Amino acid sequence: MECDITLKKKIIAVDGPIGAGKTSLAIRLAAYFGGELIHDAGDNPFLQRFYRQPGNFALQTQLYFLFHRTKKLKELKQEDLLSSIRITDFTLAKDSIFANLTLQPDELELYDYLFAQLAAQAPSPDLVIYLQLSVGELVKRIQARGTLYERKLKREMLTRLTENYTQYYMNYSDSALIVMNADNVMALEQDSNFDSLAERVSSISTGCHYFNPVD
Repeated sequence: MECDITLKKKIIAVDGPIGAGKTSLAIRLAAYFGGELIHDAGDNPFLQRFYRQPGNFALQTQLYFLFHRTKKLKELKQEDLLSSIRITDFTLAKDSIFANLTLQPDELELYDYLFAQLAAQAPSPDLVIYLQLSVGELVKRIQARGTLYERKLKREMLTRLTENYTQYYMNYSDSALIVMNADNVMALEQDSNFDSLAERVSSISTGCHYFNPVD
């Protein structure tokens, strides 16, 4: 069902680790608010090689993601943002979070320089919805996804990934933020929880807000 309210926020981004449900939520929000979905689609040609040989392909993988995502966001900046709401299932923040996890210090220095240049040219979201997962649930989701190369990720790396996400959003202040507990898949799918989340999206304009779906 499409919502008939006028939403002041023009770019809403959904973020979170692998398997958190970003795309599913973004699709539902776009339908509810009558917005346009900007999907983080596109196959990274380096990704499978990165999972096989992380040390050899981390920088290429991160740079491809960075260029791909900033290109999509820069296209938004060139369009008339007054005409439509945009819902993305990615943020540029996730690039930096992963880069700090996978790159060597000299590679990270180069990446950070490029990130600063490109991010300055892309519009920032008015609201970020961060889907927070526990390490145990993250491992379970990856095993269930059926993507063979993702299953090679070690629990130690996934633990560091969740810690990096938590640390980043603990200090986040670039826009309004909703931190949503995404461990319970069934609760996330309930209409009552989605309606409550949509109400939050409509009403908040600043600050950090926590949302826990009810079973």
